[in-house]
Amino acid sequence: MAKAAKAEPPPPTQRLIGYARVSTEDQLNDAQVDELRAAGCHRIHQEHGSGASRARPVLAKLLKELGAGDVLVVVRLDRLARSVSHLLQVIEDLEKRGVHFRSLRDPIDTSTPQGMFSLEVLGAIARLERALIAERTKSGMKAAKARGRLAGNPGLRERRPEAVRAVSAARGRAYLDELIASAQTWLPTVRQLRPQHNWDDIVRILNRKGHDWTAERLRRAVQRMVREKLVESDLIKRSPRRRPEDHLMRLVAGIAIADPDLSLRDIAAQLDRMHQPPARGGRKWQPSSVRALLDEARRFGLIRD
Repeated sequence: MAKAAKAEPPPPTQRLIGYARVSTEDQLNDAQVDELRAAGCHRIHQEHGSGASRARPVLAKLLKELGAGDVLVVVRLDRLARSVSHLLQVIEDLEKRGVHFRSLRDPIDTSTPQGMFSLEVLGAIARLERALIAERTKSGMKAAKARGRLAGNPGLRERRPEAVRAVSAARGRAYLDELIASAQTWLPTVRQLRPQHNWDDIVRILNRKGHDWTAERLRRAVQRMVREKLVESDLIKRSPRRRPEDHLMRLVAGIAIADPDLSLRDIAAQLDRMHQPPARGGRKWQPSSVRALLDEARRFGLIRD
C-alpha cells in the first residue's frame, strides 16, 4: 500500500511593516499612515526628519528588526531613500536577508518579477547618472585647465576655515551613511559581544565572516553611531581587564555567542583559520580543547545556556 504523501508545511505569513516619514516636526504622518493601513500594514513606524538628513534612528532600528519573509512598505520611494544609490543599497541589504520591499505609488515590489525589473531599471539609471557626472567633471576640469584655472575647490586651496568645515561635514555625513547602510552585517555581532569582549576579538570574528575591519576602525564606527544616538552607549564602555591566559577562553566564547549553531569541530576549524595556537599544544585545535574553554567561559559567566 502506497504511503500517503507528506503534507507540505504552510508558507510563512508575510508581515507587512510600514514606514512613514515627514520632513518637519509640525507636519503629520496621517495621510501616509492611512495609506499604509489600507495596504494591510498592521505595524507602522513613524519618523520626523529632513529628506537630506543622514540620521534616521527609527529607520535604522526598523531595518535591524526586519526578518526573512517580512515586507517593508512605504508610500513613495522618497520616504525611504535620499537618492537612487541609497535606495538600491538599502534594498540590496534587505534582499540578502530575505526581506522584500514595496512602494505603494511606484512600480517597485521586490516580491514580483515586474517589481524586480523596475529595480533593475533604477540601477541602470543610477549607473548612467554616475557616468554622466564623472564625464561632466572631467570635461569641466579640462576646460578650466585650458583657461589657466586650477581644478578643485578654491576655498580648500586657500585653506579657508568655512570651506574646510563644509568639506569635513560632507565627509562625515557620507561616512555615517555608509555605517547605517552596512550596520545590519556587523552591528548585531558587536551588540552580542560588547563590552564583555575587546575590539580585537570582535574584529577577528567579523573578519572571518568576510569583513575587513581593524579594531580602531570598528571602535570609531561604533563611537560615531553612539554620538548620533543610533546605538546604545554601553557598546563603547571599557571591556574588563583580563589576564593573558584568558584570551583564548574569551575568543572561543565570542565565536560561540556570535554563531550558536557552530559545533565544537566548527569552532576548532575557525580557530585554525585564525592561526591561533592550540591551547594544549599541537598543530591543530581539537574539539575537546574547545569544549574545555567553553566550560570555563560558562563558569565565568561569559556564556549563559
